[in-house]
Amino acid sequence: MATRIVKLAFVAVIVLATQSLVLLHAHAADPDWKAVEQALGKPGQLLAGDVFRIGMPRTDLAVTVKGVPVKAGFALGSYAAFKQVGDHAMVMGDLVLLDQEVPAVMSGLFKGGLEVTAVHNHVNEMSPHVMYMHYEGHGDAVQLARGLREALSASGTPLGGPAPAAAPGGATLDAKQIEQTLGRTGRDVGSGVFQVTVPRAEAITENGVPLLPAMGVVTVLNFQPVADGKAAITGDFVLLDKEVNPVARALRQHGVDVTAIHNHGLLDTPRLFYMHFWAVDTPQKLATALKAALAQTNSQK
Repeated sequence: MATRIVKLAFVAVIVLATQSLVLLHAHAADPDWKAVEQALGKPGQLLAGDVFRIGMPRTDLAVTVKGVPVKAGFALGSYAAFKQVGDHAMVMGDLVLLDQEVPAVMSGLFKGGLEVTAVHNHVNEMSPHVMYMHYEGHGDAVQLARGLREALSASGTPLGGPAPAAAPGGATLDAKQIEQTLGRTGRDVGSGVFQVTVPRAEAITENGVPLLPAMGVVTVLNFQPVADGKAAITGDFVLLDKEVNPVARALRQHGVDVTAIHNHGLLDTPRLFYMHFWAVDTPQKLATALKAALAQTNSQK
């Protein structure tokens, strides 16, 4: 009996020691997000799912779409979304670049150990013309941030501090009306831009790793106030192949331009397509159009 008790006690000690080592290892594997911020030169925020996201809006650019000046938070938002996956970090995001910045930034990403997953437009009739480069990387979070910052040094992307404060005043939106029409809640993301995000209902993965809404795998509906009580909308729907044409048809039936349909990633499961859009009208009409398009998707209710 005494021998058995000793054996059980020994097993218990081994189990506790093993658990302690696992916890210590997990803690040691957690990235130093402050070091990541310093390496990239921008502050970030820890979001749902332990995703650390850093915004890098192109506040240096004065861009118009069909003559409408667009805010950086409306259509010019570069970002990096980091997540620890086992013993390494994963980063994915989107870079807003002038045409002439694309080649050097792409070479910089390759040099920094990152991969490019897409390069394309999001909206049309932009001045100056802007492209969007999607990227991904795996490794040490701080090293990935350093590689990304080095690549972005070939562009005018403002790094090294927080974005300048937005100028006060200007047109505003009735956010409550938008929310009531859509049947969904949103948030003010600054400079008068109102954003509604809608996650997919099914799980999205890449090589078995969950791709979370905070990583950019989410439908985004942005509203920006313009003159005469109207608003501009842009953003993207995250879609399965069978949803592409029903959503495009719904948008066109409501007078919304479909400006791009393409991939953002390479290995997403199920395979995803992103549909970008643009329109200017009253906020209620725009919200009605977006609600009709959302009804064609398998989105969370």
